[in-house]
Order: sequence, then structure tokens, then C-alpha cells
Amino acid sequence: MNMKSFDTNGEFAKNYKFLIGSILPRPIAVVSTVNENGTNNVAPFSFFTAVSAKPMIIAFSPMIKSSTGEMKDTPRNIFREKEFVVSFVSEEIIDQINTTSVELPYGEDEFKLAGLTPIDSDIVKAKRILESKIHFECIYRDHLSYGDEPGCGQIITGEVVKVHINEDLLDSGRIDTSKFKPVGRGAGNDWILCDHLIQRERLMQKQIQK
Repeated sequence: MNMKSFDTNGEFAKNYKFLIGSILPRPIAVVSTVNENGTNNVAPFSFFTAVSAKPMIIAFSPMIKSSTGEMKDTPRNIFREKEFVVSFVSEEIIDQINTTSVELPYGEDEFKLAGLTPIDSDIVKAKRILESKIHFECIYRDHLSYGDEPGCGQIITGEVVKVHINEDLLDSGRIDTSKFKPVGRGAGNDWILCDHLIQRERLMQKQIQK
């Protein structure tokens, strides 16, 4: 097998291309915040993961805008308001969530553009997405920044203080993946359906020794 190898100190676009082509499928955090003028902001981020179960912490990583070299609206709002909501994507709302990735002038409402329905949260001011089946209300915890140039990223963590789950997804207290129908992001314009599941039992140490 021939391997292509390269150093990562060149153009960020080249690194980005191989990041999104290698880390697959990537879960999507649809993050809603409140703009300075009180309107709603919502945007998808596929650099997203769980960090801690208790306290319940999640993290996502917005990058500096390649188009303007400025910080994206979502972190700008989070650093001011100290809160946000993460909603999750299922097959039924792919097109609407994809529409929220459009860069609108600051202060314009992506909920309206995408035809999504904002609903009140219980604890934070940021809105939840009615059409999404799972919502996390989050309080900003901390962040790390890796620079201010286009392509530079940052990690933003939030403590999940309230969880909302469509009861139709639940089976014996767990989320049934086949009912949830989650999707992930791939390289370029690819989206990935999670409709082909396999199971493997996690082996215990005694089983491995046998």
C-alpha cells in the first residue's frame, strides 16, 4: 500500500480537507444563541464531541471565518451571553439544518431562513429547535483558542443543565438509534445516514484471557 505523506505547516485549507475526509462520520451540534439585538442565531458545527458525564459537559470547535478572518457569530454570542442550546440532527431535517450554515449578516435570524420553529428553553434564553428530537440546554464553561487567523480553531465547552428528548425515541430508558435516525457529516458536501447498524459485545478481561 502506497501512502501519501505531508507536513501540516502549509495552507490551512489542505489540512482542513484531510481532517474532514478522515474523521468520519462527524456528529453535528446545531448551536442556537441569542444575538446582541435579541434575534436568534443558529448554526451547525461538525467538530463536536462529549467530554464528561457528570458534570455533563460537551464541546464543539468553531473556526475563524475563512471569508473574513473574523470570529463566527456563535462564539461571539456565547462569550457575551454565557449560554447556548445544542439541538441534534435527524434525517427529517437535513435540508433545513444545511440551510442554517449560510453566512447571514450578524443579527439576521437563521431560524426564519431555514423554516425552523424556535421554542423557549427552560433555563437559558437561547431557543430550542422544535423539529429536532433532542435538545441540550448549556451553560458556557470555558474555551481554548488556537489563534486568530483563518483556519484557526477553538474549543468551547458547555455544561448541559437540561436535556429534552422526544419520548418516541426511548426504549427501556435508552435512545433507540433506529428511531432517532441521526446523521453525520462527511467530506465536502457529504452527509452520512446512520441506517446500517452492527453490534459487537465489549469483551471483559476474563474473556480476553480465555
